[in-house]
Amino acid sequence: MIRRLSVLDRSRVREGHPAPQALRDTVELAREAERLGYHRFWVSEHHSVPGVAGSAPAVLAAAVAGATRRIRVGTGGVMLPNHRPLVVAEQFGVLESLFPGRIDMGLGRSVGFTGGIRRALGRGTDDADRFEEQLAELLGWLDGTQRAHPEVHARPAEGLRIPAYVLATGDGAGIAARAGLPLVVGDLRNRGRVAGIVERYREEFRPSDRRAEPYVVVSGSVAVAATEEEARRILVPEAWSVAYARTRGSFPPLRPAEEVEALEMSPKERELYEGALGGHVHGTEEQVAAQLAEVATLTGADELLVTTSTYDRAALLDSFGRLARLAGLPGAAGQAVLTGP
Repeated sequence: MIRRLSVLDRSRVREGHPAPQALRDTVELAREAERLGYHRFWVSEHHSVPGVAGSAPAVLAAAVAGATRRIRVGTGGVMLPNHRPLVVAEQFGVLESLFPGRIDMGLGRSVGFTGGIRRALGRGTDDADRFEEQLAELLGWLDGTQRAHPEVHARPAEGLRIPAYVLATGDGAGIAARAGLPLVVGDLRNRGRVAGIVERYREEFRPSDRRAEPYVVVSGSVAVAATEEEARRILVPEAWSVAYARTRGSFPPLRPAEEVEALEMSPKERELYEGALGGHVHGTEEQVAAQLAEVATLTGADELLVTTSTYDRAALLDSFGRLARLAGLPGAAGQAVLTGP
């Protein structure tokens, strides 16, 4: 079992609930994650996605940090090619100054997923290829070693120790290894692929003043319930959203599981939907404990970052409570859980 557990919430919009509610739900989930004893709580960056409200991760991270007291808060991640490294350094310098010792800086290399979004952001697909260069510049703004812009300083970030993490998209594992930074890798549906990425990262890791040894965070959806079928139904809304996106080009708001299960799907939609449901860690507490033990053995991960989204907030909170209890997190003792039918 991976004992250090954290949460990444993507502020998924639910059908019948406006996008602002999704952001408020994220803040409430952070409070619950802190109460249960999760280690960190991260938010994400998406632009012009109908089903995702989290477009400004530094702003949302500030709201989360302000609503909590102890849990680490950060991003999973800021998509560095969308921003100037100086601005990212300044944003995280402000966050770390306001919430000292609690801020993480998770960084990714993705750009907007359509041409229109990339044009609106003033970016192109080739900007992602400069991620390693941008990462080095960002770290230089933080430690004061950047020389490309003499007499310019990232205030108040310069000199602050803000932990940086690299998402394993593209050559992210290699970049993290060369920079001597922790790696975040998913998803757990393809555990063999994850294990291969982790192995490569560990082999190529170069110790740095930020990290003496490799550190691996594996991420993925985890659903825990009283029965395996109830756990599977937690995954249904997101699975349908993925299938919808792959046939229609955009993620829709999450729909209730019972609505999705009543839909008439085309053969292609059914194939994509079933594929999106498969492979996730889910089941009763005993089943999930066994699956996570397998993940721990396969990857040697130091930390698990749970990314589960669903329509039913009560079922989601219950799942996080059950997961905290089976992991022995300090706030989970005596945790009340929903019972099956």
